[in-house]
Amino acid sequence: MAGKPARPVNAIDQTRRMLSLVTYLRERPGARIADVARAFGITEDELVADLDLLPMCGTSFRGGDLLDIDTDGERIWWHNPAALGEEAAEPLRLAADEATALLVAARAVSTLPGLREGDRQALLRATAKVETAAGEAAGASSRLSVTFESEGGVFADVDRAISERRRLWIRYYSPARDEITEREIDPIRLVSVGHTYVEAWCRRSEARRTFRLDRVAEIRILDEPSAPPEVELRDLSEALVQPAAEDPEVVVEVGPGGRWVAEYYPHDSADELPDGGLRITLRTPDPASLRRLALRLGRDGRIVSPSELAESARRAAREALAAYDGPAGAVRGAGDGRDLSPA
Repeated sequence: MAGKPARPVNAIDQTRRMLSLVTYLRERPGARIADVARAFGITEDELVADLDLLPMCGTSFRGGDLLDIDTDGERIWWHNPAALGEEAAEPLRLAADEATALLVAARAVSTLPGLREGDRQALLRATAKVETAAGEAAGASSRLSVTFESEGGVFADVDRAISERRRLWIRYYSPARDEITEREIDPIRLVSVGHTYVEAWCRRSEARRTFRLDRVAEIRILDEPSAPPEVELRDLSEALVQPAAEDPEVVVEVGPGGRWVAEYYPHDSADELPDGGLRITLRTPDPASLRRLALRLGRDGRIVSPSELAESARRAAREALAAYDGPAGAVRGAGDGRDLSPA
């Protein structure tokens, strides 16, 4: 029976499932969608989503090498299973730049903290085979290295916690409040929208929250099981931040140089102004977070309402000006005049 996912999955789980799905479908032509979904412990909707991706996979992008898999809504058909058969396989040929990129990436990933030891050893074995196949081209890769920033280790710990269904303790920096807080969270899934985030149930706020991985100052996997309440997974394809109708309304006016705000912030309306700018109405659960936007806009924008937020932004600008040597007039535009004053 089709429906919403019964449990969250991450990209690694989905990749492993799809690899198994290829073998499963090759051995069962005309398999029923309901039977396959039941065999893999997923919903029919999740299975159909996998089937939408599989035709983009194959040994190359040449005609006939991609998987030709489709469904009539009841059964699944694979029209060219021989495309992956041994009789159709060709020897691996890598260009020098391809071999270098692949080997450098493989070695970098193998050093990630939190990577399961079994996965690490499998990756090292595969790397050795690629080195043999690449021949002289492998030499260049040994002179290159990639170092992951801290987000890499955080990603590995979050991915492990999701896989093992364990709770996380984190120290997290909140730029809107300019503070670091300690939280226990039940991770739900990893998402990537410009940056990488973990969507989780926060035990401190008793609500669903989204945390950016590069703002996690410290992380620890706990022994307690992760038990987030059942929540409907949001469609984040449009934007990570999706304000609710009950969130407070904020009105911002921007000049021509600030029109980009309408492109990056979900908003209810954006009305043209005579000077080529925009009057933007948006909603946010945390209006105070828009002070940073106001400071960034400078002469190119101002908060119109609510008036207390406009005053707060103006006060923040004046405090920033006070940190500079010399008269405030020398850097006028960061807090005086049009830019941050209330309507």
